[in-house]
Amino acid sequence: MKRLLLAAAAAITLIAGAGQAEAAHHSRPPGVKVGVLSCDVAPGVGYVVGSSKQLVCWFHGDGYRRESYRGRINKFGLDVGVTHHTRIEWLVFAATRSRYTPHALAGEYVGASAEGTIGVGVGANWLIGGSHRSFALQPVSVQAQTGFDLSLALSNLSLW
Repeated sequence: MKRLLLAAAAAITLIAGAGQAEAAHHSRPPGVKVGVLSCDVAPGVGYVVGSSKQLVCWFHGDGYRRESYRGRINKFGLDVGVTHHTRIEWLVFAATRSRYTPHALAGEYVGASAEGTIGVGVGANWLIGGSHRSFALQPVSVQAQTGFDLSLALSNLSLW
């Protein structure tokens, strides 16, 4: 029975994540793609109503110098389990190309995320914010991670 419940929960999460990624793909944020933000998320534990994990990111801008960021991602909602290695990559959009200045991605982002992991798992995240709330982070593809986790949550990302 436990295996059936876990499999059902994972399937629902994967479907929700795939649907969110597909919706994000078709509802691309307005503006200009200025690069890709790649983040490695620290291992962590979800405590039913949320989690908080450190991350290290690199921004690879189209025509800009590579920048590094540190941050924290907080999730509020259903978040149960343990994750090991997690890698997230976002396309970064700005209102206009001229809106991007060095280290402009620092700031607060809010949005939603969904993920499911049994051994190896996937997830999707969509966030908006940054300098003057003028940037949108849209997943290039689903995130990849290892562990055992189920999460459907509102997310807050802080980059510095």
